[in-house]
Amino acid sequence: EEQVVESGGGSVRPGGSLRLSCAASGFPLDDYVIGWYRQAPGKERARVSCIRTSDGSEYHEESVKGRFSFSTDNTKNTVYLQMSSLKPEDTAIYYCVGVGSLDGCKNNDPYDVQFWGQGTQVTVSS
Repeated sequence: EEQVVESGGGSVRPGGSLRLSCAASGFPLDDYVIGWYRQAPGKERARVSCIRTSDGSEYHEESVKGRFSFSTDNTKNTVYLQMSSLKPEDTAIYYCVGVGSLDGCKNNDPYDVQFWGQGTQVTVSS
């Protein structure tokens, strides 16, 4: 069974950094695109970033470009989302997802999402 488990959330001040982890089990990372979605209080869940680990292609939505980046550790079957220069508007529950294609992730296609993690809370506040 394919599963992803997130960790690394927490509380930081504006301008701070966090690294979220998405540990995959039941499949090699190259089998799916790994995406990160977030849901802020009172808002709909929204796609933030995607990575196709087979060739390293990344996508980041406009509000996080230049602040969020990916790294991977194939020995741990884990994808990391490095978040820097965090803003209060980045406060949300962050979910790691497995998506069938990079276009599906970029286009926020709900039918291409194969499975979800349980989420990890990120709070940015002074």
